[in-house]
Amino acid sequence: MKNFVQELKWRGMIKDITPGTEEELAKGPMSAYVGIDPTGDSLHIGHLVSIMILKHFQECGNKPFALVGGATGMIGDPSMKSQERNLLDEQTLARNVECIKAQLARFLDFESDAPNKAELVNNYDWMKDYTFINFTRDIGKLITVNYMMSKDSVKKRLERNSSEGMSFTEFTYQLRQGYDFLYLYEHRDVRLQLGGADQWGNITTGTELIRRVLGKEAFALTCPLITKADGGKFGKTEKGNIWLDPERTSPYQFYQFWLNVSDEDAEKYIKIFTMLDRETIEAAIAEHAEDPGQRRLQKLLAKEVTIMVHGEKEYENAVKASQMLFGKATAEDLRSLDEKTFLAVFDGVPTFDVERAKLPLGILDFLAVETQVFPSKGEARKMIQGNGFSLNKEKVTDFTREITDADIIDGKYILAQKGKKDYYIINIK
Repeated sequence: MKNFVQELKWRGMIKDITPGTEEELAKGPMSAYVGIDPTGDSLHIGHLVSIMILKHFQECGNKPFALVGGATGMIGDPSMKSQERNLLDEQTLARNVECIKAQLARFLDFESDAPNKAELVNNYDWMKDYTFINFTRDIGKLITVNYMMSKDSVKKRLERNSSEGMSFTEFTYQLRQGYDFLYLYEHRDVRLQLGGADQWGNITTGTELIRRVLGKEAFALTCPLITKADGGKFGKTEKGNIWLDPERTSPYQFYQFWLNVSDEDAEKYIKIFTMLDRETIEAAIAEHAEDPGQRRLQKLLAKEVTIMVHGEKEYENAVKASQMLFGKATAEDLRSLDEKTFLAVFDGVPTFDVERAKLPLGILDFLAVETQVFPSKGEARKMIQGNGFSLNKEKVTDFTREITDADIIDGKYILAQKGKKDYYIINIK
């Protein structure tokens, strides 16, 4: 069985770890948890680091718990953010939790009979009947204000918003998170909490609560916040987050995100976001260094993560879609794309509208009168005769042919291509 801490170390996935954690893990299987914000119905790749740590934890023979913060979602969690989160009702939270569990099941074993199968827990279950009086009596008296003020999550928020101050809700968040750890320690023997580096203060408040209430030792491990080599925010694009939900981020767009990372980032990300072993990764890095232009490392990274999140079939479709612009994609490949992927592949290309009632229509009129794919019929005829024009990824050599309903893709689109790189989408209205 792999050593969990050593596995994370070579992958660059440890920022802070409490003394004695590795020694405690060496004694035998442990239980650990990661907290997940359920204020959305999908996880995004910013969550992937913590999820991958849980995956490694389970593969090393330990039992992982995923804690969704149902109670937190109804109260608000400031974390290191500049604003409090939106509060959600019970019905929305329940739906979000179900969606999140389905996504986690792609990474963690929730269903087997193994003693270390993963479990999903919701802190709403133990917080909903816990009165304010009992919480302040049992928990509030154990942690001093001085101790809470020393945490980065408090200090940075106060520094950023010195004029606005900080609400009681925000200030006491670390106590609520600490109580989750205490509850899981008492009721599920969870002795280790995992999370991002920004959670270190809240996690160690939990270890302190456990020490003061139970007189026992608990442990903490955090991973670094993932950054991009150029200083940009990891997982963000011009269109926002890269989501695990294929309805929010298509598998093609997901694949493209990983395919387009820099060499420096690919070398870092392949260790963090894949389960490939050290020997395989080091060989891939060395092979990439011999000919970086082939982008072998990015292709391997994109393959592994896309298959893990979306499955083999969606990965294959994403590769096909990626070949549309620059590869040797066929008309059959083009027609196999779903509408969302088709539009994602050709995002930003010029578009024209043509009324369906005008079909059938001569191709020269279609390209130079009804649309402006070509400035004139003469230029259109010349390129067609010169074998430089394609319609829906098929070469057109007959300038007398007609455009008919049979040329329409997905009942809506026709794709025109001049030369190798100039594409146009014609919307059939």
